[in-house]
Amino acid sequence: MNKKILLWSITAALAGFLFGFDVVVISGADKKLQGLWQSSDSFHGWVVMGMALWGTVIGAIFGDKPTNSYGRKNTLIVIGVLFAFSAIGSALANDPYIFAFFRFIGGIGVGASTIAAPAYISEIAPANERGKLVAMYQFNIVFGILIAFLSNYLLSGSGENDWRWMLGVEAIPAILYILFAMKLPKSPRWLLSKSRLEEAKEVLAIINPTIDVDEQLKAIEGADEKPDASETIFIKKYRFPLTLAFLIAFFNQFSGINAFLYYAPRIFEEAGLGESTALLSSVGIGITNLVFTLLGVFLIDKLGRKTLMYFGSVGYIVSLSLVAMAFFLNWTGMAVPIFLFLFIAAHAVGQGAVIWVFISEIFPNHLRASGQSFGSATHWVLAALIPSLIPYLFSHPAIGAGVVFLFFAAMMVLQLLFVAFMMPETKGKALEELQKILLKQKQ
Repeated sequence: MNKKILLWSITAALAGFLFGFDVVVISGADKKLQGLWQSSDSFHGWVVMGMALWGTVIGAIFGDKPTNSYGRKNTLIVIGVLFAFSAIGSALANDPYIFAFFRFIGGIGVGASTIAAPAYISEIAPANERGKLVAMYQFNIVFGILIAFLSNYLLSGSGENDWRWMLGVEAIPAILYILFAMKLPKSPRWLLSKSRLEEAKEVLAIINPTIDVDEQLKAIEGADEKPDASETIFIKKYRFPLTLAFLIAFFNQFSGINAFLYYAPRIFEEAGLGESTALLSSVGIGITNLVFTLLGVFLIDKLGRKTLMYFGSVGYIVSLSLVAMAFFLNWTGMAVPIFLFLFIAAHAVGQGAVIWVFISEIFPNHLRASGQSFGSATHWVLAALIPSLIPYLFSHPAIGAGVVFLFFAAMMVLQLLFVAFMMPETKGKALEELQKILLKQKQ
């Protein structure tokens, strides 16, 4: 593999590290903040904990605008600035509304990163390496999750305001990321969409010195067939890729993954573990996530996206059913953590490894950022709604954790049917080849 492509892909994928750290770091401050501000379960869930996710929704819905207009690279730099601003502001906040505002800003960075980073990597990567390169974004997400869990564990008990350190430390990697992102070249496919032909040629020549750059330019330009500038992803022509993006994002969140990551310590305490053991079990979740994401990254270009989704779907159904039974039958000790480790493994090797790769592949060049935005927005609207409801659902006497996890297991049966009957395999195909294949289907 071209070392420069690898370096650029890793750099862009580091936006995923900030994403993962930002989403999960709040879990260590969850109960401390509710006690500090004496918030009701609803206010705590929707405002204090959930506001970052609503920012993510905004970032996902509107992130395609700067990604298209100002480029993938410039958008990635701005994302780093948002993360740094959010971390510092959240750590210094003295009331829940100011805290929620700064968490909202960080959420915008998360949402925009799910558009700009996978789009950038998919557009510089060779077809036979694209899966693992884009999947490095997901690897960095789970690496950020692990570091956040570990950081929370190490900082817990460091003082009355230990939660401020938990949240503020994110500013350090955010500032480093800004500096790294400034060294990236611009995406050649984005440059071509802006008629910056000579710059596109220069980047393409670096990406693959052995090919005829002019021939590759013709292939890229020919695939788009001079699209109408007024085209959107919502016209009939793009109905099939739009449906695919919606469903993979929909099922990603109805596995319960974000609900679990946000409230891992609380879930472990609900299962009877003490606070310290719950935080340490959360670190174990982070390690499991990292190991199985590495496995997914290794396998995604060998076995394909669809095969990994089969593995993940079956693992989801088994693990979520066992977690539900543990709560219904009051199993204590390490039963729930072990079942949830299995759940995380299934997610990491399946949906976790596949989602951002798959969505970045299925839309044509001129609409990739818009398609990525639609898939990301679907993902994050649900990721805001579902975790925001968790404190209420867990505490409701007629519902409880067992019912919630059983519902998630049932949804994963539907995901298995989606994989079997709708999801196409995209491994090893050039982006322009995929465009032709998908647009022929179910228009």
